[in-house]
Amino acid sequence: MLVALVIVLVAGLPVAAWQDVSRLTADSIHRQAVDFDSVISSVRAFYSDDVVARVRSAHGKSQVTPHYRSIPGAIPIPATFSLELGHVVSAGQPNISYRFVSDFPFRGRPPHHLDTFELAALHGLRAGTETHATDVTWSGLSTRIRYVTPIVMGASCVACHNTDPDSPKHDWKIGDVRGIQELSIVQPVASNIFSFKYLLGYLIFAAALGIGFILFQRRQAMTIAGINRELEGANEFLAAISLKISRYLSPQIYKSIFTGQTDVSIHTKRKKLTIFFSDIKDFTSTSERLQPEELTQLLNEYFTEMSTIALAYGGTVDKFVGDAILVFFGDPETLGVAEDARACLRMAVDMQRRLVGLNDEWQARGVEHPFTVRMGINTGYCNVGNFGSNDRMDYTIIGAEANLAARLQAIASTGDIIVSYETFALVRDIAIGHALPPITMKGIPHEVTPYLIERLREPAAAPATVVDRHVAGLDLRLDLGHAQSNVRETRAALEEALAALDRHTGDAL
Repeated sequence: MLVALVIVLVAGLPVAAWQDVSRLTADSIHRQAVDFDSVISSVRAFYSDDVVARVRSAHGKSQVTPHYRSIPGAIPIPATFSLELGHVVSAGQPNISYRFVSDFPFRGRPPHHLDTFELAALHGLRAGTETHATDVTWSGLSTRIRYVTPIVMGASCVACHNTDPDSPKHDWKIGDVRGIQELSIVQPVASNIFSFKYLLGYLIFAAALGIGFILFQRRQAMTIAGINRELEGANEFLAAISLKISRYLSPQIYKSIFTGQTDVSIHTKRKKLTIFFSDIKDFTSTSERLQPEELTQLLNEYFTEMSTIALAYGGTVDKFVGDAILVFFGDPETLGVAEDARACLRMAVDMQRRLVGLNDEWQARGVEHPFTVRMGINTGYCNVGNFGSNDRMDYTIIGAEANLAARLQAIASTGDIIVSYETFALVRDIAIGHALPPITMKGIPHEVTPYLIERLREPAAAPATVVDRHVAGLDLRLDLGHAQSNVRETRAALEEALAALDRHTGDAL
């Protein structure tokens, strides 16, 4: 639309200039016709009043006659003089013609041919409604203007015409319109156009500059469009690559790297973190009972669900080590040491609760021995950041406190959550637990007192304590948290199982 508008504006300039030149030409010719007509009228009046009249009043040998050429010393009458003057003017100026015509020609002269314009002008002049008539026509690159004024009978003209035997009319009066005097001028418009050579040069230069600018802009637009397409393709490629890379990093770490908060360089810092470590109990024996494809599917479902819960509580999923999960709180984002510990404990409780649901789903699919998980949590200072080489790095944590979290997990029973004293001190306002016998650990000079989390104080987050026993002839998994809603039915089912066992044992004995 912009290109079309510029073209229309540029093309409109010559059209506007042409209109101005045409109007200027017409006005110029009109002024010339008026001036020339005034000159001829003055010459004819002078000839009639000061030449012919003086000759007639002298009564000399000279005669005033229309046939002056055949009589020595004779002069033409004013009408003949005007006709001869028109021939002289037309012969000397090819673009100018002069006509002195009347619808009352003298006897012996051919009648004058009057066209529609001339007849209309003569009628208007005799009616007194017009003082002159003008007609402007354009033909090709030329302008023609016809300017008509009346031939008014003066005193000498009336005396001559009313007494001349060849006059077709003998009752002329002073002021009558005998005919018309017409001056026609043709002038090429091109001659005026070239009078504006500097303007035309400027217009041509401006048009060329505008067209060049349009072509340049169009080329630039095409170049920019091509670059944009390449950038879009590159952005799509980078987005796809970054999405794939994000699968290998924790979302918090991925975000901090791509927003520039974390430099991709070997750099670590020491921070107080809360470390979570979980492991699937008897995973080796479970993996031996399952096909590799089925085991892979179960393990991926388990990791997916646990990672989702960890991210929901703001934990940074460090890595998966076999069937173990390492999560830490406090880096790269933290809510404070105490709040990080509370979030980590709530995450562990929620993971145990979700595992119960997963086990139900897996058993419904035919998995005889689902996963049972042990969890350990510790709070302490660790080195966190990029470890590795310039070619291969890993954002992780290192320190004895991380090892302690793994050791606490190792001493936990199925479905238990074991925390260190440092963590229990931070979460005791939301959790109920009790101390276990102290343990010693390599690298830690003093004994460590672990704490078993019994349940959360928050009613909405009841602990998912599970009794899970698998022996020959017995497959028992009791969720104490869910059993509280139907204690009577649960107790009846257990008593019925015990009675059946007693009867069977008594029969066997």
